[in-house]
Amino acid sequence: MGDVPRRDPRPRVRSALAPDASCPCGLPATYGDCCGRLHRGEASATTAEVLMRSRFSAFGVGDGEYLLRTWHASTRPSVVELDDSVRWTRLEVLETTGGSSFHTEGTVRFRAHYVERGEEGHMEEHSRFARHGGDWVYVGAI
Repeated sequence: MGDVPRRDPRPRVRSALAPDASCPCGLPATYGDCCGRLHRGEASATTAEVLMRSRFSAFGVGDGEYLLRTWHASTRPSVVELDDSVRWTRLEVLETTGGSSFHTEGTVRFRAHYVERGEEGHMEEHSRFARHGGDWVYVGAI
């Protein structure tokens, strides 16, 4: 996820999610068994879509460090500013191309739903991902 509201320049985890809570990414798994493992550095995303989902979850829990760590060096900002007034509520993956364990590049088109100051909204992006050093990283919006 690229262009989102940003205010606080300190990358940090805003709110820890219980390991047995449903994962924000929308897959039928607990946060501890799904995106939490990636956020903690215990596993790497196996596909571009899995990375996209884990990045959505990172926005949800306020894990700016994970967002920076999974952003391609050529497009990565120096800081990620997360807006505490935005609560990410649901992710829809609309389309994927490439991005499997057999590819070096891939795209994910998605719709991310949020609530900001009591108002529901969503943003859509068509994101590009690439393998760098064997790991999937977010390159940017197409």
